[in-house]
Amino acid sequence: MLFILLNTRTSWYKIMSIPTDPVEHPSHYTNHPSGVECIQITEHMGFNLGNAIKYIWRADLKGKSEEDLKKAIWYIQRELDKRTAVKRQKYDDNR
Repeated sequence: MLFILLNTRTSWYKIMSIPTDPVEHPSHYTNHPSGVECIQITEHMGFNLGNAIKYIWRADLKGKSEEDLKKAIWYIQRELDKRTAVKRQKYDDNR
């Protein structure tokens, strides 16, 4: 069980808890100090950027930080390549 805590400078208050579960709420996505679960952010993004954020998010929580950061870079590069191709196609279409 993950407890989300609020610090009011002098005291910590439990404001809610999220159950951890390897499928529904894996701890490497729910243990962020912000108390926010990774999917709450990434579900509002496209695939490549969402995956990049996911790997950055969990980099220090799963014990494979270098591997996770390399995966994040891979997804960011893929997104950049996609955007460059779209921009190039728009340019070609307007010629």
